Amino acid sequence: MTAYKTKDICSSLKKKGFSETPKNRHIHYILYENGKKTEVFTFISRGIAEYNDNLLGSMKKQLHLESKTELKNFIECPMAKEQYHDLLIERGCIE
Repeated sequence: MTAYKTKDICSSLKKKGFSETPKNRHIHYILYENGKKTEVFTFISRGIAEYNDNLLGSMKKQLHLESKTELKNFIECPMAKEQYHDLLIERGCIE
């Protein structure tokens, strides 16, 4: 897996419907579906400029993605918001 700049990950999260809530050392991203908070979330560290394999692996699990390719498509945006939401519905993560 390649490394991704934190700002690119944040941008992708917002495009997919995540809202950010600043915490102490992290920014908490929570997915909202039709105005309702879901159980899908992830954290972004304020002090890390680039995410490597280890952190991306944790993020992949939090986002309910099953492969490195899915995560790559999520971050690089070939995966549209609707596709991501459909994937989460299919996996039973959201209604």
